[in-house]
Amino acid sequence: MAQAFRRLTGKTPQFVWHKDTDLGKPDLIVLPGGFSYGDYLRCGAMAAHSPVMKEVIALAKKGTRVMGICNGFQVLVETELLPGALLRNRSLKFICKQVHLKAATNQNSFMSRFKKDQIIQVPIAHGEGNFFADEATLKQLEDQDRIAFRYCNESGIVNDDANPNGSLGNIAGILSESKTILGMMPHPENATQDHQGNLTGLPLFESIVKAMN
Repeated sequence: MAQAFRRLTGKTPQFVWHKDTDLGKPDLIVLPGGFSYGDYLRCGAMAAHSPVMKEVIALAKKGTRVMGICNGFQVLVETELLPGALLRNRSLKFICKQVHLKAATNQNSFMSRFKKDQIIQVPIAHGEGNFFADEATLKQLEDQDRIAFRYCNESGIVNDDANPNGSLGNIAGILSESKTILGMMPHPENATQDHQGNLTGLPLFESIVKAMN
């Protein structure tokens, strides 16, 4: 994640320990993927109560941009900064593979450098990425243009065959009502470096850097 931002800005992001509570005035807060607290209970449930999260929540509510990837998305859901729930994959197995995503919108500061319906290829690596929400929440996400990415096939077709984990509506990422918070299960940062063999994740980071300048 840090390398993706370093590539575009030439600067190294500030790393924060989970017990740090003074974040200053950041342009962006990123909750990266990985595992937290061994992912006991529900993924992200314990991390959501780390000391730093009180400050993250406070800054997010004041309008600071926040992005959560994979475990970071799970933490954002657990803190209720984003709606819904992330359940066990329908296969009940951990999945690690490349997937295709369709940019469902570009009307926000995280995705302005994408073309509408642009297809990218990025990896996933999760056991609990099955997005679920009630009908009213799903309708709200649709009506407010808050679905960021959907799983699709390489031709851009959104169907069940292209859905790796059972997420409702093939949803791979969503936005907050203010559109200043983005959560997504796939890892766009792993499609930003030459040695990764794929740069289709770069528009996300280009959009963020553009919005911060």
